[in-house]
Amino acid sequence: MDVDAMLENYAYPETTPWLRANMIATLDGAIQYKGNTGAIGYRGDWELMRRLRSLADVVIMGAATVREYDDFPESAPPLAIVSRSLNLDFDGPIFARTRHRPIVITCEGAPRERRRMAEQRAEVIVCGAESADIGKALTELAGRGYKRQLCEGGPVVLAEVAAAGWLHELCLTLSPSITAGDAARILNGPVIDMQSMELCHAIQDGNYLFLRYRIAQG
Repeated sequence: MDVDAMLENYAYPETTPWLRANMIATLDGAIQYKGNTGAIGYRGDWELMRRLRSLADVVIMGAATVREYDDFPESAPPLAIVSRSLNLDFDGPIFARTRHRPIVITCEGAPRERRRMAEQRAEVIVCGAESADIGKALTELAGRGYKRQLCEGGPVVLAEVAAAGWLHELCLTLSPSITAGDAARILNGPVIDMQSMELCHAIQDGNYLFLRYRIAQG
């Protein structure tokens, strides 16, 4: 797969701010196999994810996704982590070994001691009372210059992004596998107003399919 050639199809639009989500799912909609997202991906998918990060000003993840990765490349743009509980390893590599100071998005109801620890290791944005207000947080990020936004989940955070009207674009890799079971979908939250998307492109690499949708115009 020629990722360099593919990237020409993934340029951010001139209209900003713009949030792009990048997710992978099996043919029956699962985002993991036995709790492991990497199990349904492959080298090409991981390379595209790495390169999509290079186009963004900020990468947004929920705390559960951060705990699954437990690391983040120093070459990537700043990482913004959404967490109410602040159950994060502030001495781990994501906070201790990074070129960019991480951003933590939380709420007023977050544990005070954990918030103090976060403030020592990260730039903290407080939006919302008992849970993070994703819409306000994304607006705040854009106001600080992080206009080309890339959300890598998890599914709860992505559902909140969509509910706030911020899911401008969805890049979805279809993995040629089926798993059944009870794994979450790419968005895992309450029903929201149906949002229509339009297909920008479909790129095949072997048995994998890279789909790119954007919010329907008009």
